[in-house]
Amino acid sequence: MRLTFIIVFVTLFAGLMAGCADQPATYTMATLDQFTPDNYNATEQLLKQLKGKLSPTQPLIVATLVNIDHLEQSSTLGRLISEQVSAKFSQAGLQVVEMKLRENIFMKQDQGELMLSRNVKDIAHACDAQAVVVGTYAEGDHLVYINLKVIQPKTDIVLAVYNYALPKNKDVSFMLRSDDDNN
Repeated sequence: MRLTFIIVFVTLFAGLMAGCADQPATYTMATLDQFTPDNYNATEQLLKQLKGKLSPTQPLIVATLVNIDHLEQSSTLGRLISEQVSAKFSQAGLQVVEMKLRENIFMKQDQGELMLSRNVKDIAHACDAQAVVVGTYAEGDHLVYINLKVIQPKTDIVLAVYNYALPKNKDVSFMLRSDDDNN
């Protein structure tokens, strides 16, 4: 009798949990999501380190974050984090160059506007950028580790750096997959 009760309880509990896992997203879930606040916090940490080091009248470029194991590759995750970092720098009053609107820049299909590459210096020089925000991400088993740096392109000096981790939940895992896998 007791074994039957345990089997029924475990079966019902597993069924209930499986049903909860496929619940549609809600506005409440979106409001409680920490993804954007975590990326904004990382940018705020960079801004604290940069106090007095950047001019609000000279432009800044934000590069697309790349996979640390394949520096020529990015993902939806890398592009979205760079968009959020760019937004926060702009909200802080800095001039951020929107690279998607510029012609003659290094573009790799499905990878983003600008990636960590030798071309960054050329583009920074062409835009007269005082600094470039670059970043990498590394995929772990349960977390994705993010590294953001603000670099002065003329000297290659790192002006600010911040590391943090994001949980590798279902959304983050989906954004890490290649664009071909997401379609």
